Amino acid sequence: MAKYFVQSGTLRTIVQADSPRKAALWAVHQAMQQVLPVEDPQAATVLSKTETAAERGICVMDEIVRVSQLGFGAADTKTLSTMAAVREWNEMFSALDRLQRMLEEGIAA
Repeated sequence: MAKYFVQSGTLRTIVQADSPRKAALWAVHQAMQQVLPVEDPQAATVLSKTETAAERGICVMDEIVRVSQLGFGAADTKTLSTMAAVREWNEMFSALDRLQRMLEEGIAA
């Protein structure tokens, strides 16, 4: 996996991914974790998310996600539509949720 510098609005993050598109999806996931009840390994509560937002602020994405392997604002930057990345993230997240529910129903049966 390669290292990518991802930037959109106030969101700036460095992630490891297989492609610029997947790096953008990971950045969307990080942004969505701030406000949605997305399961995460730290089991963040509403209170802890609120405290984090108060300390660091909420990262807000703009219309474009910029992804580079060289650094923020580098010449190799690729751009993707934020809404397209959010749409794809939502489809992926919904599919994972359906799979989890199917597994839970199968275990309960």
